[in-house]
Amino acid sequence: MTNTQQTSVLITGGNKGLGLEAARRLGALGWRVFLGSRDEGRGRAAAAELAAGGADVIMVQLDVTSDASVAGAVKLVREHADRLDVLINNAGAPGGGVAPADATAEEIHSVYDTNVYGPVRVTHAFLPLLRAADQPRVVMVSSGGGSFSVVTDPGQPFSKFHELAYSSSKAALNMITVRYAQALPEIKFNVATPGEVANRKFAATDMNHHTGELTVTEGTDSIVRLATIGADGPSGIFVDRLGPVAW
Repeated sequence: MTNTQQTSVLITGGNKGLGLEAARRLGALGWRVFLGSRDEGRGRAAAAELAAGGADVIMVQLDVTSDASVAGAVKLVREHADRLDVLINNAGAPGGGVAPADATAEEIHSVYDTNVYGPVRVTHAFLPLLRAADQPRVVMVSSGGGSFSVVTDPGQPFSKFHELAYSSSKAALNMITVRYAQALPEIKFNVATPGEVANRKFAATDMNHHTGELTVTEGTDSIVRLATIGADGPSGIFVDRLGPVAW
């Protein structure tokens, strides 16, 4: 077992985009980063990039849709740490943007498997390690598209993006986070969106073909803030980089 005083974080979908940038920023704080990646090759390349920059990083092959993969990730983390201080459920699937009239249960299920069941699967598996930490935190990476106030606002771009899978999966993730926060007060569960809801901006990532107006660093501001909150910090909140977001 290595330095038990070092803060540790597991980031799902950590090999690119928001996950990789959050890993870089938290690694720069001296944290040990468990970099979750579904693709082992891409994960190792990303971990090598972070390590070259001085980060203490361990690549974890992790497919959030697989019970066996998640169990293997728990086993690997346990080989290096006796606790997990922070879990960032970042891995996400955009879906195909299928119009509601054309959406099928199969299409929705595939998105939910990553965006909803994935965070539940990973959180449940890592609860024992989180409970072993002094100030455990879980950050769920959601979207303004999961906010009823955003989707029902005609001035918001997401109100005009007519699909079922992605927005409803993120709304479900938001509710799941609140229920975790209520039931497990010893762990801080919070939701981050990488955009700026009030300014109708979102971060440039692969998921939106890099069309967002915010940089990936700006997009991780809310994630990093929630990952680093202290013992007196909030639980059960939804924020972007500017502040609270309405559910």
